Amino acid sequence: MSDSLSPVTSPALPYWRLSSFYFFYFCVVGAMVPYWGVYLKSLGYSSRDVGIIGAIILATRIIAPNFWGWLADRTQKRLQIIRLGSFAACAFFAGVFVDQSFVWLVVVVSAYTFFWHAVLPQFEVITLSYLAKDHHRYGQIRLWGSVGFIAAVMLLGWLFDILSVRYLPVFIFTFLLLIGLSSISLKPIAPQVSNNKSGGFWRVVGQPTMLCFLLMSFLLQLSHGPYYTFYSLYLIDNHQYSSGVTGLLWALGVMAEVVVFIVMHHLLRHFSLRTLLLWVLLVTSIRWWLIAAFAEYWPMLVFAQLLHAGSFGVAHAVSIEMVRRYFGGAHQSQGQALYSSLSFGAGGALGALLGGILWDYSAELTFYLCGMCALLAFLIAYLGVFPKAHTVIESSDS
Repeated sequence: MSDSLSPVTSPALPYWRLSSFYFFYFCVVGAMVPYWGVYLKSLGYSSRDVGIIGAIILATRIIAPNFWGWLADRTQKRLQIIRLGSFAACAFFAGVFVDQSFVWLVVVVSAYTFFWHAVLPQFEVITLSYLAKDHHRYGQIRLWGSVGFIAAVMLLGWLFDILSVRYLPVFIFTFLLLIGLSSISLKPIAPQVSNNKSGGFWRVVGQPTMLCFLLMSFLLQLSHGPYYTFYSLYLIDNHQYSSGVTGLLWALGVMAEVVVFIVMHHLLRHFSLRTLLLWVLLVTSIRWWLIAAFAEYWPMLVFAQLLHAGSFGVAHAVSIEMVRRYFGGAHQSQGQALYSSLSFGAGGALGALLGGILWDYSAELTFYLCGMCALLAFLIAYLGVFPKAHTVIESSDS
C-alpha cells in the first residue's frame, strides 16, 4: 500500500470533514497569534497590557479543557460539546465590536476562550476514534490545520500592508463561525477503548514518566509563550520587517510543520518517542537563541522558522501519541485536556506574562531565557521520560 493520503480516505473516515474543522480552527490561530498583539498595540496598549491579555487567552486553557474534558467523559457527548463551544466562542467574541476598553477586552477574551478551548481536545479524541488502528496517520489529517494557519497568516499579512490591522476582529469572527458550521457536518462516534490496565485517571497521571512528561510539556510551551505573543512585534517594531514579510516567516514555519505531519508516521515507525522528544527539545532551544542573536539577518530567521517543524510539529504529534498510549478510552478526553491545559495553557500563559514583563527591558534577553527553558525541559525528559513499551509503531503499509 502506498504512503500517500489515500489510505486514510476510506468511506468510513470523513477525511475532508475532519480536515476542514482543523483548517478553520487554525485559521483562527493564524489570525490571533501573529496579529493580535499588533492589533492591541494599534489600540494604544503597552507591551505589559499585551502580555496580560495574551496570558489570559492562554490561562483559560488551564481550566476550560479540564472542565469540558471531565464533562465529555461523563456524558460521552463530545460532538455536542464541540458545537456548543464553537458557536458560543463566536457569540462572545462578537463583544470585541462593542468596545475596545481594557477591562471589556479582558471580559470578552476570557469568555470567548473559555468556550473555544473546549473544542480542540475533544476533537482530537473524535479524530483518533475515527482513525482507530490507523492512529499513526493522525498527522495526515492534522496537517490541514497547519494549512489553515498558513492561509490565514499569509492572507492577513498581505492585507495588513494595505488595510488597517483594526479589521482583524472581522476575520477572527468569520473563522470562528466557520468552525461551528464545519462541526455540524460530523456524526458522533464512540471513542476507541484501549487495553490500558494502568488504572484510574489520577493513577495514570501519577506515574513518574507521565509527571516528567507533563512538566517537560509545561516548560516547552512556556518557552513558546513570548514567541506566540511578541514575535510579530519583534520583527515589525524592533527590526523593521513589513507585515507581509512577517506573515511569510510565520507561514514558512508552519509549512515546515506540514511536511512533518505528512511524514510523521514514518518517524514514529523508526524512532522511539523518547528519541524524538529529546531531539525536539534541543532544536527548540537552538531556535530561540538564533532568533535572539540573529534577527537582523533574514537567512537566520528563515532557518529558525524551519526549526518549527521540530519545536511544534514533532513535539505535538509525539505528545498526542503519549497521551493516547497512557490514557485508556474512558480517560481520553481528560488526558488530552490535562496535556493541553498544563502545556499550552499554564506554560503558554506564564510565558506570555513573563514576556510582557521582560519585553521592554530586552526582547533579546526574553528569547535567550526561552532557550534556557527548553534546555531545562530537555534535562527533565532525559532523566525522567521513558515511554511504555511499543514505542516503535509497526507498519500497517503492506
